[in-house]
Order: sequence, then C-alpha cells, then structure tokens
Amino acid sequence: MDQGLAALRVSVRYVSVMDACGLTVPPSRWRLALARIANRPVPESRAPRILRVHPTRTGLVLRLKLRPGQDAFDVSAATDRLRHSFGMYGVTSRELRSGVVEVRMTGYDVLKRVQMPAKTDPAPMRVPVALREDGAVHYRDCRSVPHGLTLGATESGKSVYQRNLVAGLAPMNVALVGIDCKQGVELFPLARRFSALADNPDTALELLDALVTHMEDVYQLIRAEQRITVNVPDAEIAADIWDLPDHRPVPVVVLVDEVAELALFATKDEEKRRDRIITALVRLAQLGRAAGIYLEICGQRFGSELGKGITMLRAQLTGRTAHRVNDESSANMAFGDIAPDAVLAAIQIPTETPGIAVTGDSSGGWARIRAPHTSLRQAVNICNRHAERAPDLPVLAAFRPVVGSPAPASEPLAKAAPATA
Repeated sequence: MDQGLAALRVSVRYVSVMDACGLTVPPSRWRLALARIANRPVPESRAPRILRVHPTRTGLVLRLKLRPGQDAFDVSAATDRLRHSFGMYGVTSRELRSGVVEVRMTGYDVLKRVQMPAKTDPAPMRVPVALREDGAVHYRDCRSVPHGLTLGATESGKSVYQRNLVAGLAPMNVALVGIDCKQGVELFPLARRFSALADNPDTALELLDALVTHMEDVYQLIRAEQRITVNVPDAEIAADIWDLPDHRPVPVVVLVDEVAELALFATKDEEKRRDRIITALVRLAQLGRAAGIYLEICGQRFGSELGKGITMLRAQLTGRTAHRVNDESSANMAFGDIAPDAVLAAIQIPTETPGIAVTGDSSGGWARIRAPHTSLRQAVNICNRHAERAPDLPVLAAFRPVVGSPAPASEPLAKAAPATA
C-alpha cells in the first residue's frame, strides 16, 4: 500500500471519523464559559490527540493521547468502525500506558503475503519468528516466556515455525538440544548446529536425564557464586545464570519435535520409560528456567489421554501456539486454561492456508500469526554457517551428533549419470 497516501487520508478524515465513531469528548465547562464571555462560537468536541504517526511496511501506527473521560476500551470497541471509515484492511489497538493507546492499521492481509520487516529488534534469547495480523513482529522470547507448546496437524506449518526458531537461535550463544522421534527426519538435517540429538525414546530418556544432571550442576554453580555477604548489595545477589557476571553457563534450548511419541507405550517396560520421560520433562519445565534451560515442545496431538503428567507439563508451558488442528480437544489443551476465545479461532484455521497459527500466553491475550516460509535447505544453510557456535557440553558429549564436513556450495548434491553414446 502507499503509506503516504494512507497517512494523508487519515490526517484529513481524522477529526470527522473520530466524531462519527464516538471517540470525541464535549468541550469542558471552562471552555464553554470562555466562549460565552468572548462571544465566540461554541467550541467543537475534541478527538484524542495524535502523538505520533509512524508509517510501516504494512500500514500505519498511530499513538494517541486520550482525553479526560476516555478509556482504552472505547478505542478497542470502535476498531471495526475505524477500519471502514479509514478504508483499511484491519485496525487493532492496545494500551501502552495510562491514557496512551497505540492503533495499528494494515492496508492488506499481512497473513496472506508475509513480509518480515527489514529491521527487527532481536535480543539475547529473543527471536523474530512470525508476523502478527496487525503487522507487528511476533518474537519468541525465552527469557520472558521460558517454555512453549506448539501444536499443529500434518501440513499445518508447524515445521516451518520450528525452522524459523532454529534459524533465529543459530547465530546466538546457545546450545540447541533436539529430540526427534520421527527417526530424526526434521532435526537431524540441522545437526551441525546442535549440541545433542536423540531420534528414539530410549535415547531421549538418557538425554533428558543428562539435562536434569546438567541443571543440578548449574544450580550448584549459582549457589557457589551467589555472593551472599553483608558487604554485597541485594541487587547483586545471583538467582539465575543471567545474574552471573563471570563463568556464566551457556543457555540450553530443548526442542521436542513430537511429544506424543514420548508418551505412548505398548508394554510395561515402555510404560516405565514413558513415566520417566514425562517426569524429566516436568522437572525441566518447573526448575529449568533459572538454570538457563528452555523447552519448546511440539506435537500434532496433545491431550490428557496421553497419560498422567501431561496436564502438569502443560501447566508449565506458558507460551502456546496452535496451527490448524484436527480436533477441538487439542485446541482446548492449548488455550482452554488461558484464553478460551482463542480456541474457536484455532479450530477455524482453513486447510488451504498452512502456516497461520494462533498464539497466546498466560496473560489471556492472543493473536493470529504466520511465519515466513523457510525451506529446509535454507535452515540447513544457516545452521551450517554457524556450526562453530555449537558449544560442547561435557554432560551431553555422548549425544553429540556425528556429521561429516559440509560439501562445498558449488558441488552438486548428486552426480549426474555419465552420458551414453
């Protein structure tokens, strides 16, 4: 869209549209009294004051200062009328602080043609992974939302979302640990950037036990470096790895590609293994944040029928993302306890739009997002480029994937058959 034309249209129509949408306040008594004394016309109703107009790639962002007597809910309730009045595709609003509201306007369906901004705002453990329907970037921030659950049926776009996450974490100082019980077809192509990988439930159990041991070792290190003395201010006392100025352990992101494969069992021995796996996951979810261990659990199906401990694990996964699911119970497991309104949005995602998802967290808010398409080849190239950043953790050395040297970019993947006469 033409941002300049849109900004001009909004500025010209602003006062009349706000008045028509009921977002103006009548003049105050002192202004009326002043007009009578000066024998002037009655002053007009006043609309919220525009603090800032910021054109974006997808539309406009307005920052408004509300008048006395107005509320952020008034603007939120009028967004559909503002959309029609300004000729925009979508309008959303959110309160930044008391009396200040941000209104985002999009000129087209940003989820149909995903274009990430040229400049994003990444930070340590914070990765831009998708675009929201209001044109804002959706970040996966492990420090503010330590653990996440990502659901999606086959061909729903869940794997692309996961690739974007791995590609965003690859340049960072972080250890990637993967559990892919589909014989490694999703995560093992990215193996050069991973510090540990498991492709079956037996190896996954040993890997999770090793991570629990690593977590306990990190806590011992934090206790040794807490600096609790009468001479140290309270603000400098360490409570997690981010408070350690020196010898900080590398954070670990654990990606579980198909959690249902870890929870299913057919024999008594497999049931014992399953209970140990779920117990280890719950322990990591409950205690891992301060030790710098973050979980990203993915699956096609996630329900209470997977057995005991599943709902306890779900309760620790603050960030929830649901692509198209095949049943309502999976959507309920994702959002039923935090944002019931998001359940209906999740089950209404059409089949012909893979990649669209609904995301929410424990705050109760939710939004529709879509990740830009990243092919497996692109993700592999990014991981190979940053392969030297994969840290060697002694406790995970037994699970380090063994890979050969990457082939030169100019070398074909398969040699052509010799020509015959």
